[in-house]
Amino acid sequence: MAEMLKVPEDSTGILVKNLYLSCDPYMRPRMQKWEGSYVESFKPGSPIYGYGVAKVLDSGHTRFKKGDLIWGMTGWEEFTLIATQQSLLSLFKIQHTDVPLSYYTGILGMPGMTAYAGFYEVCSPKLGEYVYVSAASGAVGQLVGQFAKLLGCYVVGSAGSKDKVDLLKNKFKFDEAFNYKEEEDLNAALKRYFPEGIDIYFENVGGKMLDAVLLNMRAHGRIAVCGMISQYNLDKPEGVYNLTTLISKGIRMEGFLVPDYYHLYSKYLEMIIPHIKEGKIVYVEDIAEGLETAPSALIGLFSGRNVGKQVVAVARE
Repeated sequence: MAEMLKVPEDSTGILVKNLYLSCDPYMRPRMQKWEGSYVESFKPGSPIYGYGVAKVLDSGHTRFKKGDLIWGMTGWEEFTLIATQQSLLSLFKIQHTDVPLSYYTGILGMPGMTAYAGFYEVCSPKLGEYVYVSAASGAVGQLVGQFAKLLGCYVVGSAGSKDKVDLLKNKFKFDEAFNYKEEEDLNAALKRYFPEGIDIYFENVGGKMLDAVLLNMRAHGRIAVCGMISQYNLDKPEGVYNLTTLISKGIRMEGFLVPDYYHLYSKYLEMIIPHIKEGKIVYVEDIAEGLETAPSALIGLFSGRNVGKQVVAVARE
């Protein structure tokens, strides 16, 4: 069937065979009207779009040729025609194939760049600082913690199960980790792990967790707001009540969008590829097999069912 598929003669697009699809929390708000969003809501009756890894089967574009491997926005389907100029400009050609291709949905793709930009560019970390990462075993959190350890920071992460806590401490080498579901008082838990306070908080959760963190930040601390997964399924988001600490402690809290930092992708690869090959950075994936598993894999993100980066394998090259 793939041999019969071609790019229309008048198109400058590319036809790709999807290999791996990325399940990401930001996809949940796209299932409703998302006021003021940086990305379009999904259209009922059409395939949903998200980050993925694909192989070019046919091309009407001078930048791509048959056989190229790419990562970027593609459809949740076996084959996708990527034809709009904006979509084509957001695609990255894969140069390093001596690492797993699935990594380009994670450590070598959008989540990796998110961790890199959020930690190094937004948080401006310094040697020896105290770093807290929520949702720390996920696609982004596991990298932020390891980046912080490479810089000589003290790192604590939280996750939602004993297995994930063990993963943080034993595989990713966080200094400490805790199961937030077992903590009745998050403020007390953070005081226990950070008696001197938090310099950097990498925010993936929102709600009650953010409120507790605000009480435990040190003067001139930085908060990188990457995501708020605890809020995406709520009809009414939880309030945050401790924002006055931003004033009293001179805290900088900044949201960011990873596409604004894609110009640093080459620089990021120069740093991360050697770390992967030397074993200084490890990455854990949770791979669901087959396109038919994609809906349940995506839903599982919001109950914490996945361990590590959730990927859907649609096809092997």
